Amino acid sequence: MTRYNIHWIKQRPVVQPGQSLTITCRPSGYSMTDYSYATGWIRHREGKPMEWIFEMWGGGDFYNNDALKNKFSYSRDTSAGTVTITGQNLQPEDTAVYYCVTLCKNSAATRSTSDHQLSGLLFC
Repeated sequence: MTRYNIHWIKQRPVVQPGQSLTITCRPSGYSMTDYSYATGWIRHREGKPMEWIFEMWGGGDFYNNDALKNKFSYSRDTSAGTVTITGQNLQPEDTAVYYCVTLCKNSAATRSTSDHQLSGLLFC
C-alpha cells in the first residue's frame, strides 16, 4: 500500500503525434535520497482510472509500468532535487493530466501490478 502526495506543475504543453515531451518536477518537503520516500509519475486520461507510470525510491529502487516502458523514460537529479519524465512518440491516446507524486512507505493506497491502475489516492 502506498500513499501519494501530488506536486502541481502548471504546464499545458501541446505536442503533435509522434513528437516527444519532457516534464520536470521539483518536489519539496523531503530528501530524494530518503529511503522512506519515492518520486514518481501517474497520469489520468479522461474517462479512465488513474494510471501508474513509474516510481523511484530514495534508496534507488525503481519500478515502472511494463506496458509503458517503451513510451516513457525517466531521470532523477538528486543534487538539483528534480525528477524528469520524457514521453516518446506520443499519440492522441497519451493525452492526459500527468502528475508528479511523492510516495510514502507503509501507507494506504494500492498500485496494481497487473492492470497498473491506482486506488485509494491519498496524501503522504
